[in-house]
Amino acid sequence: MLALVSTLALSACGTTAPASVAGLRRVVGTDLIGARGATPADQRKIDRTVVGLCAADVWSKPECAAHGEGRP
Repeated sequence: MLALVSTLALSACGTTAPASVAGLRRVVGTDLIGARGATPADQRKIDRTVVGLCAADVWSKPECAAHGEGRP
């Protein structure tokens, strides 16, 4: 019985891959590759990524709003 319970418990502890890599790429994009935030161009890349995450409701509204705080 202990072996059965252990097997069932362990089978529930796993991770799943994204449903679709293409779908994830459409949401997140590939702009962050190489971006370090050191230049205005890097910041635009970061901003484009954040827009995708906010539009897909991956981040909450307060998280999205906080991204733009303190910026001109």
